[in-house]
Amino acid sequence: MPRQARLDTPGALHHIMIRGINRSPIFKDEEDKRVFLQRLGHEVTEGQCSVYAWVLMVNHVHLLFKSGKHSISTVMRRLLTWYAQFFNRKQHRSGHLFENRYKSILCDEETYLLALVRYVHLNPVRAKIVSTLDELDRYPWSGHPTILGKASHSWMETEYVLSRFGKSRRNAQTAYRRFIEEGMAMGRNSTLTGGGLVRSMGGWSGVLSLRRKSKTEKSDERILGDGDFVQTVLQEVEERQLRQLRLRRKGVTIQDIIQEECSRHRVSPKELVSGSRRSLVSAVRATIASRCMEEVGVSAAEIARQLGVTTSSITRGIERVKDIGLE
Repeated sequence: MPRQARLDTPGALHHIMIRGINRSPIFKDEEDKRVFLQRLGHEVTEGQCSVYAWVLMVNHVHLLFKSGKHSISTVMRRLLTWYAQFFNRKQHRSGHLFENRYKSILCDEETYLLALVRYVHLNPVRAKIVSTLDELDRYPWSGHPTILGKASHSWMETEYVLSRFGKSRRNAQTAYRRFIEEGMAMGRNSTLTGGGLVRSMGGWSGVLSLRRKSKTEKSDERILGDGDFVQTVLQEVEERQLRQLRLRRKGVTIQDIIQEECSRHRVSPKELVSGSRRSLVSAVRATIASRCMEEVGVSAAEIARQLGVTTSSITRGIERVKDIGLE
């Protein structure tokens, strides 16, 4: 059965898990980790995204992440492609570094934000890399010390997390640390690493309880949340897909959009596909790409073929289109 597409919903909370291919190491030393964090900071800052928790392990990474101007897929593609090239050059290796598909679970923020922050930041404890809370407070490869004010990563959204623990920063940090300490005794919680009904209900006992009551809950393996939350997310996705389907059924094509935008901005279709870098042509190309994706659901690769440019230039153009502001 084919895998479902990721739910890259703007502004939604996602738990992202990145693993080395065949569980192989993705960090060989501290320099690798520093470089990865620098690039992560660059991408989330440029993309106006929010990171609430993170941890770097030897062969995997956890991020608790909310997209902004740039989508999660854009940020992850840029980050992982750049880092893989850096790592391969340094280690004199070739080939894939990461599993082909990073895992991304869309989460109900109100229900799971704090539990996920704790889960992510306790990874070094569960892996027995650190054994005490004091050691975790000083552990440099997670966002935990940053929330406590013991480390600095300007791209990390610490205030939002602390606001859940109190109005005073000092009191909030104390309450947050106590919350983390309480979690150290709880052990592993597998419900926080995926979506679906079993995880959303806290395990099979919750599912069986529903069945005994003859109740059903909407579920999806890509979503961690109750039935109402799942239904809302899927409805938004379905509405977007239906809009695209209606336009396709009306016969709207890439060529129609190209012709419309070229006429609107008085750009020659011939110049458009010639690879011209004239600013107006690049802007029109970006607008066409954005419309084709949003309105008729065409892939970046197909748009690139129609416009005579590379796929990467299409994705970069879509990211810039809001800033260009064509009228």
